[in-house]
Amino acid sequence: MLAEVLLMTCVVIVGSQWGDEGKGKVVDYFAGKADIVVRFSGGNNAGHTVVVKGKKYAFHLMPCGAVRGKQLIIGNGVVVDPKVLLEEIELLKKDDITPKLSISERAHVIFPYHRTLDEAEEQFKGKMKAGTTKRGIGPCYEDKAGRFGLRMCDIVNKEMLKEKIEHLFKLKEKQIQVYGGKFDFTKEQLIEEYAAYGAKLKSCVGDVNLSLNKAIDEGKKVLFEGTQGTMLDIDHGMYPVGTSCNVIAGAACTGAGVGPTKIDTVVGLAKAYVSRVGEGPLPTELLDETGEYLRKKGAEFGVTTGRPRRVGWLDMPALKYACRVNGINWLAITKLDVLAGLEKVKICTAYTIDKKVLEDIPPSCELLSRCKPVYKEMKGWNDFNAEEAVKNGYESLPQELRAYVSEITKLSNTPIYLISIGPGREETIIVASSHIFV
Repeated sequence: MLAEVLLMTCVVIVGSQWGDEGKGKVVDYFAGKADIVVRFSGGNNAGHTVVVKGKKYAFHLMPCGAVRGKQLIIGNGVVVDPKVLLEEIELLKKDDITPKLSISERAHVIFPYHRTLDEAEEQFKGKMKAGTTKRGIGPCYEDKAGRFGLRMCDIVNKEMLKEKIEHLFKLKEKQIQVYGGKFDFTKEQLIEEYAAYGAKLKSCVGDVNLSLNKAIDEGKKVLFEGTQGTMLDIDHGMYPVGTSCNVIAGAACTGAGVGPTKIDTVVGLAKAYVSRVGEGPLPTELLDETGEYLRKKGAEFGVTTGRPRRVGWLDMPALKYACRVNGINWLAITKLDVLAGLEKVKICTAYTIDKKVLEDIPPSCELLSRCKPVYKEMKGWNDFNAEEAVKNGYESLPQELRAYVSEITKLSNTPIYLISIGPGREETIIVASSHIFV
């Protein structure tokens, strides 16, 4: 029987946990059949890793479709550190890859004073800190909301850049001093540095909203690449220990400038377990030998910061919540190979709090920190040869692994499109009978 072909042209990929679900690999996989890859939120606090024939590419701003030579768009919802972006462009060029990149003129720009403010604010918050990467993302979004921000259209126009820096300079100096931070910038330094960045990026900057919508109307296949994970969303995550922007599927519309009627499907990424960096409750966190096993085997260290990630068993209340707020049509399960070798594996099916059972995630950190996981225990599986499994198909995988995947489908009430059984692009198996982007 031939597989069903889904005539979809606009697909959003989102993280459905606390980030680090393996979006880089899965976006790269889907990008193989897309025409355009769009980054719609976040900044260089997010890291996506793509492994192609053993070579690792770590991106922080560049959309993952770069290594496939796709048309790339950085949307208005992204905050851009131009220095970091230019470094990534140069690294790709060293591998003879010249990215076909367009950047929204409406995207806001991170300045050095944002990074200084980020660190000063975190120190000021004390035990209430969010555990940021100190890359300046939060303060840049603060300026965006406060209408103090500078955008890409400003740094490609030196006169406009100069006028706005002159206007903001004293304000930023006072802000940093209030938090006890060190303000060691000059107007001239900022103007010259960012005018130079603007000159280098000017050919990439424009009204991408217009070209993107035109491409969609022409039937081009567009992949919208999310950052971080649902539980870090500024509105729908565990506030305040998350990120400073919306990262759920709906943000693809606001962060790229397309209407919701143009989105065909949403793919949610989930690890076979959970991980996170930074502060905040993680109900299934493993602080024992099993946790260390998963951390080492899964290489659970931040792409951006190198910080060791906290790890735990799969959290189903959080995953079901993510499926709901994102409208997830399909799940992609990653790192199933990391669980191999464990005698038993567990899935958190509910929480208990004050002797009550909760099957959904509570709305606040305070409540979630008091939740205790209720587990379903399942048989583990032995290590397997990923290359042989890809060659022989899903049914050749250990029965216990397949039972685990089936349980995820059952408990989440969401079908699984693909599974990842290794870091390489080729270590992927399609589970669904349908095809996206054919």
